[in-house]
Amino acid sequence: MSTITRTIKNFLKVGVKDYFHQLNYIGDTKAGALIGTDRFGNKYFENNEELPLRTRWVDYKTHDFDASQIEPGWHAWMSYAVDKPPTQDPLLAYRRREWEDTDAKTIPNYTLSRGAYKPYSTTKSKITMWEPTAVERK
Repeated sequence: MSTITRTIKNFLKVGVKDYFHQLNYIGDTKAGALIGTDRFGNKYFENNEELPLRTRWVDYKTHDFDASQIEPGWHAWMSYAVDKPPTQDPLLAYRRREWEDTDAKTIPNYTLSRGAYKPYSTTKSKITMWEPTAVERK
């Protein structure tokens, strides 16, 4: 969480609509420069006046966001692996490969949901459950 003075400054910079949008989705208020937008519509921001490792953030287009919705080049920039964003570095910029679909879509992360992968074994278990046997009373 942030201080009250930082929150008020960000409220004045971003406005009422973005202020409540940020509080609702990221739980904090941030003001910064728009660095770029990816093909999914996510917006990437940077503010070098913030605390270290909190200077870059993403505003997801969809409300049910997932980290798998970030492109690899933007992910490298967000995690401070590279200094230049994909808008300035042609090696990080997205290029569609010939084997990819023409429409932009991601494979969602199904962890902790009904669609998650559940491995199973086809071999016989080496451990068996103990089943108590009791002699009937007379």
